[in-house]
Amino acid sequence: MGNVTIKRALLSVSDKSGLAELGQALAAHGVELVSTGGTAKALRDAGLTVKDVSDLTGFPEMMDGRVKTLHPAVHGGLLAVRDNPEHAAAMDQHGIGAIDLVVVNLYPFEATVAKGAARDEVIENIDIGGPSMVRSAAKNHQFVTIVTDPADYAPLIGELSESGGATSLAFRKAMAAKAFAATAAYDSMISQWFAFADQGQKFPPLVSMTRKLVGTLRYGENPHQDAALYLPAGPHTQGLPQAQQIQGKELSYNNYNDANAAFELVAEFRDSAPAVVIVKHANPCGVAQRETLLEAWHAALQCDSVSAFGGIVACNVPLDGPTAEAICQIFTEVVVAPGADDAAREVFAKKKNLRLLLTGSLPDPRRAGQTLAIIAGGILVQDRDNGAISESDLKVVTKRAPTDRELQDCLFAWTVARHVKSNAIVYARDGATAGIGAGQMNRRDSSRIAAMKAAEAAQTYGWAQPRTVGSAVASDAFFPFADGLLAAAEAGATAVIQPGGSMRDSEVIDAADEAGLAMVFTGMRHFRH
Repeated sequence: MGNVTIKRALLSVSDKSGLAELGQALAAHGVELVSTGGTAKALRDAGLTVKDVSDLTGFPEMMDGRVKTLHPAVHGGLLAVRDNPEHAAAMDQHGIGAIDLVVVNLYPFEATVAKGAARDEVIENIDIGGPSMVRSAAKNHQFVTIVTDPADYAPLIGELSESGGATSLAFRKAMAAKAFAATAAYDSMISQWFAFADQGQKFPPLVSMTRKLVGTLRYGENPHQDAALYLPAGPHTQGLPQAQQIQGKELSYNNYNDANAAFELVAEFRDSAPAVVIVKHANPCGVAQRETLLEAWHAALQCDSVSAFGGIVACNVPLDGPTAEAICQIFTEVVVAPGADDAAREVFAKKKNLRLLLTGSLPDPRRAGQTLAIIAGGILVQDRDNGAISESDLKVVTKRAPTDRELQDCLFAWTVARHVKSNAIVYARDGATAGIGAGQMNRRDSSRIAAMKAAEAAQTYGWAQPRTVGSAVASDAFFPFADGLLAAAEAGATAVIQPGGSMRDSEVIDAADEAGLAMVFTGMRHFRH
């Protein structure tokens, strides 16, 4: 089947944008317009002649508009196979006219939920007739054109202009695919609302989650892998995909992944003093808080300046010119911040390949939600790790309690450790990381690697001793043996924060006491694989 001339169109849309222009274009090609309710009124207000659906069905709209298009005169006109003699005979017998084009977008269910509407209003915004017409038209795309997105009005008008009022099969197939995706996404949002919001089910027996394509990326983690960015279809947290990219090259898969790690960590400090996070390969390599952003940048960089090369920088407050100047002294892939003043933008503009992302705000690090991990043959789903501890949750388990400074360093190190790949060890002193050990197969090696980086930093900057001396050390999970803790003591740590819960806790506590360490248990683990 090739081109199909559009003689009759049925239009029923909740989004009226572009409707008048489309109606005028259809009328210019001699298309008969059939419509309902508010759509018909909008078309008539534009000076167009419109036939009511009730003229086709012989029935008025009823039940507050719930019943208007669910009728054989509509669906027969959509589903009839035009070159099937039996179908043609049935149309003649029952006076059913063919409908060649359907333009439908559905009741605003998502927007209704997003505005916090009451349950009855949410239910009323579940479209029934619309999806039925969309699916009927899409199924019969050999003969019927279906358009569900106002963005496709211009291509439709282009089709009609190029072919004298007809559409091509290729166009109809493309629109049918998009239409089925639209109804699938719509039903998915409804099912999710019923399961999660209305019924309070955390893990429903059947769940469908729809994603909208933002665009393809240059490649994935490696050049031989294709990649794309999608957004959830429905309410979701604002993050990097919604950020304003001021300058720089297109973001890559790795850029998004690493920048998100920095973004999530810096959000931990969204309501506090200026903070800078430097991330490399999704692991922080330097984090610091200071009275000024520039001071925080220098303190974060000094933790591991080698790893910071080619990294991602995130800030919790708007960027200023001096901080931008300092950041530009080393090669940086992406800078993320809530904002940037004119001086900072001017500085970054000189580095044309550096991506500057302005997010406007930072997300709530304790927000609810779920994370997904794809495995062979299935998908793992879990709650976001939004667990938090406060000073009052800490349990002192050693003979010596931490000093006030050590306690603050413990809490800072713990905040960073939850964002470091397991096994994670983080040394911190005076609101800055002193050494970070990530992703090792045992905790002792993470302790030693972090201490080694701190020693290297001391040599680089000419310090008398590494910043691990007198620091607090955080472990994302318990020390199964005393060796990891003793490695931290050898590096000069004087305080320890860890979850506890090991069969050998008493052995580890004894080792801490013998070394003169203060140690607190959190009772909460933060594995990050």
